[in-house]
Amino acid sequence: MRLTVLGGCGAWPAAGQACSGYLVEHEGFRVLVDPGYATLPRLLELVRAEDVDAVLVSHGHPDHCSDLNPLLRARALGDAPPAALPVHAPPGALDAVLALDRAGMLAGSFEPHDLRPGTPCEVGPFLMEAFPLPHHVPNAGLRLSAGGRTVAYTGDTGPDPALVTLAADADLLLAEATYPERVPDEDAPYLSTARDAGRTAAAAGAARLLLTHLWPDTPHEPALAAAAASYAGETAVAVGGLTVDLGG
Repeated sequence: MRLTVLGGCGAWPAAGQACSGYLVEHEGFRVLVDPGYATLPRLLELVRAEDVDAVLVSHGHPDHCSDLNPLLRARALGDAPPAALPVHAPPGALDAVLALDRAGMLAGSFEPHDLRPGTPCEVGPFLMEAFPLPHHVPNAGLRLSAGGRTVAYTGDTGPDPALVTLAADADLLLAEATYPERVPDEDAPYLSTARDAGRTAAAAGAARLLLTHLWPDTPHEPALAAAAASYAGETAVAVGGLTVDLGG
């Protein structure tokens, strides 16, 4: 299993970067997780639009799903449109991005599936599990397992006991860490820090930790230091082009 970071900025893409977007591959099957702002050009440097086999969206904020629109356009408007793309998201999360085009323009280009927490399902060679986690809008933490390896992804979330279950013994925890040490009070129930991510990784026994969704232009060092206060495992920040090979 391999994960490639397309982008990891929270809220908006900093210059030359992209928002949340991750390509997860196993046995030739490609899953695009959270196609946020500016991720499609990064994706197309690696694979063709028609080579994506499924899309998973944690929640409906545009920094996590806006580039689903150009991805579907690239598939639907080409000379030989591929089969409908399975798109998994919380119910209603993609209504706004799918409404960007006139009715029917993207018909047949995608096959919608509601993410159902508590009901594991197969996505190609992956077993996918969804976990409801607190955010400003419905958010699903995602756990993908294949070939004896597991990637756990928090989406955007405030503190919650379910995070330890989501990340239990994961080979890689991809964790939202918008702030290094402290979330402003008004957002404290809905976002996390790098310190929170380190605590989760340690409690869950995750083998590696990848911090993502840092506020644009945030220096990496304070976030890494905050995570290291409670987690001794390998830790990095998600930046475009970073690849994590998990084997399996």
